[in-house]
Amino acid sequence: MAVVIKWLAGPAEYLPVWQAMQAYTNERGADAPDEIWLCEHQPVYTLGQAGLPRHLLNPGNIPVVHCDRGGQVTYHGPGQVMGYALFDLRRAGMYVKEYVALLESAVIGALAELGVPHACRKPGAPGVYVPGPAGDLAKIAALGIKIRNGRAYHGVSLNVAMDLQPFLGINPCGYEGLRTVDMRSMGVDVSAAVAGEALGRNLAAAWTAARSLA
Repeated sequence: MAVVIKWLAGPAEYLPVWQAMQAYTNERGADAPDEIWLCEHQPVYTLGQAGLPRHLLNPGNIPVVHCDRGGQVTYHGPGQVMGYALFDLRRAGMYVKEYVALLESAVIGALAELGVPHACRKPGAPGVYVPGPAGDLAKIAALGIKIRNGRAYHGVSLNVAMDLQPFLGINPCGYEGLRTVDMRSMGVDVSAAVAGEALGRNLAAAWTAARSLA
């Protein structure tokens, strides 16, 4: 069964997209296709299910939504591509740890394809990072998932060409002083549409390969 990839009109409001993901996950049958939803969002801070409000330093006039994904606080806005992965993990026989690694690998693959070759993982801190000039790691993609009845939703966010200032209003993903970058600041100038197509393609390929082993 092929993975369905959809672009949502936008920049989209966060809350209706989150509610649509919940509805699809709750209502899908055993034979429903796995889907990837790509979009950009209107500016919003999202706080994970166990998120601590103290990591919201100065939200200003950007709305805050307390959602049901894992993780702490992050920012979404125009110029950042969301890759929402609505995948049936139980059907694929996949555990959460493996799934997180799959999502990270897909993002790393998409970045390499687009001209950012040195993206990597950071032990104990889910997401995808790139090395900075001082040898530190800066975050270029965040990850947050929710599993309900063996089915996953939420997914990954890839910073393409965005206003990075709102990240200064939070401790990104709960880490004080964590530097956040986008592809443009890494010298790669592509549109959100091009980056989203690469992200969707790599997510679908990684998931299809994993399912074939189930």
